[in-house]
Amino acid sequence: MRHFISVNQLTVEEIYSILETAEAYRNQKVTLNNQLFAANIFFEPSTRTKMSFIVAQKKLGMEVLDFHSESSSVRKGESLYDTAKTFESIGSNLLIIRHQSDSWFEELDSRISIPVINAGAGKEEHPTQCMLDLMTIHQEYGSINGLKVVIVGDIKHSRVARSNALALHRLGAEVYLSAAPGFEDEELDFPYISIDQAVEICDVVMLLRIQHERHLHKAESTDYLELYGLTKERERKMKNHAIILHPAPINRGVEIDTDLVECCRSRIFKQMENGVYVRMAIMMNVLNEWGIIDENNFKEYKALAVNR
Repeated sequence: MRHFISVNQLTVEEIYSILETAEAYRNQKVTLNNQLFAANIFFEPSTRTKMSFIVAQKKLGMEVLDFHSESSSVRKGESLYDTAKTFESIGSNLLIIRHQSDSWFEELDSRISIPVINAGAGKEEHPTQCMLDLMTIHQEYGSINGLKVVIVGDIKHSRVARSNALALHRLGAEVYLSAAPGFEDEELDFPYISIDQAVEICDVVMLLRIQHERHLHKAESTDYLELYGLTKERERKMKNHAIILHPAPINRGVEIDTDLVECCRSRIFKQMENGVYVRMAIMMNVLNEWGIIDENNFKEYKALAVNR
């Protein structure tokens, strides 16, 4: 895994290996002895993803290089490639990038000589979010194979929907989609069902917000909750063991009734917690692959964590 750009690049065995390592890091302190610099290059707003990476980096003992596009040379016309190359040149060992382009990595591929991790690519991919969602589901059920999972919301504009639907399918889940008219993505070859069908048959209800910033025109959200969202009435029809996920930020009272955000079914804040450990595991994997951290030390850390 030279770069971490898509979950699709991983084998099923590699996915589970990362989840196993992330789970182990929850209980085992893992600190690198050598000084490493990680650059967080975010061209779009972020709270959970960016802060989660920063916490993960600090837990590993890395020096964090922060970047704010509004006060950077991007304002002067600097390209993504030149920004990334600058951080590489001044000594960064790792680049974490979020960019509004669906295919921003193509600008960097084979031109950057340090590992790159995708923290969000337009409407196309959000692989680290996908991995933490997989971890949360696996924690709950012990297996993903055979589970019924519905992804509900603005499918058309969501990078989370695309990453998760494809990964869940590969791991053996039955994937369904549910969307308001105009929010469907016909490129995703999964059955669409109504939210009322979804709550009755699914083990996992994964909600998405309306991605207003990606719509050409402001999307209408009046009555969205009653027509397409998770109301308290619909929640009562869910299976006893079924859980609620949401990548956040949450539009309370739009895709989900605000009282359900922290209800007993909700694993929304557990997802956020898991994000730290998943991102630690992913960073350790790519650093090891590049030989930036010592192979023997890495195995030592992983063995200690897994055997705890």
